[in-house]
Amino acid sequence: MSGTAVTIGAYDGVHLGHRALLRELSTLAAVEGLSTVVVTFDRHPAGVVRPESAPRQLTDLEQKLELLEDCGIDRILVIEFDRDRADESAEDFVKDVLVDTLGARLVVVGEDFHFGHGRKGNVALLTELGREYGFTVIGAHLTGDGTGSSGASGSSGASAVVSSTRIRTLVAAGDVVGAARLLGRPHEVRGTVVHGDGRGGPELGFPTANMMIDDNIALPAVGIYAGFFTRADGSAHPAAISVGRRPTFYRSESASVLVEAYLLHFDGDLYGELGRVSFVRRLRDEQQFDSVDALIAQMHRDVAAAEQVLSADR
Repeated sequence: MSGTAVTIGAYDGVHLGHRALLRELSTLAAVEGLSTVVVTFDRHPAGVVRPESAPRQLTDLEQKLELLEDCGIDRILVIEFDRDRADESAEDFVKDVLVDTLGARLVVVGEDFHFGHGRKGNVALLTELGREYGFTVIGAHLTGDGTGSSGASGSSGASAVVSSTRIRTLVAAGDVVGAARLLGRPHEVRGTVVHGDGRGGPELGFPTANMMIDDNIALPAVGIYAGFFTRADGSAHPAAISVGRRPTFYRSESASVLVEAYLLHFDGDLYGELGRVSFVRRLRDEQQFDSVDALIAQMHRDVAAAEQVLSADR
């Protein structure tokens, strides 16, 4: 290998800003005859450094790797981020990973990139180390507009920055349409279909796929959504999705938040199956009803609304 063009980051969400940076990396690498490498981590570094305030993730590791592979990168290096790695100095990280492991000749990172113990490493330090070890550094704006975002590409800097933090805020507010604009796709969560409390089919007439979602994954605000349930075989089914605490049955605010998907025009057993739920549009807030009949009537309206939304979006 003659050398590599490398980018480093958590890459949570692999959003449009990330994709623009990866396109730029590939373009610059082709000019220099370098192979491309993404260096990312098996977990978000904040989960080790400050677990009490670590953000919930837009993608799990499996989905992140799938999305990165779709970007046409030659190699992905996943680093285990543990306490030892968190305590490693920025200088040692560069020597170990960029120089000795990857033979980097070009490094492209976000302009606010920080790394190493205490986040003491930044683009300026990386540039200084690049002069010592023989690689060039570019700090890029994560605009996601595809117009060229680094100093090398002559960006005007006028485009709004796309960030995982901004997308998490939209998701937490239930603005899944806004989040999808920045992600380049609907926000998705993955999990196993498990048994619920048994009300959906027998009592309500709407059997749902109850998803076991990792606590570390970002869920939309409680409410009812139109979206899709994708099975392990890749088949996508339109669905009305509830993210909530089921206040008609459980009056406590401390009740767990559950993700339940009612698949439209579907009859089958999904228990134990791995599934993916994607959120297209928020239909309404979660509500507490005075009776089960009132809830059932609203569920009929929700299913009709979801069908209308999803048919229009196709």
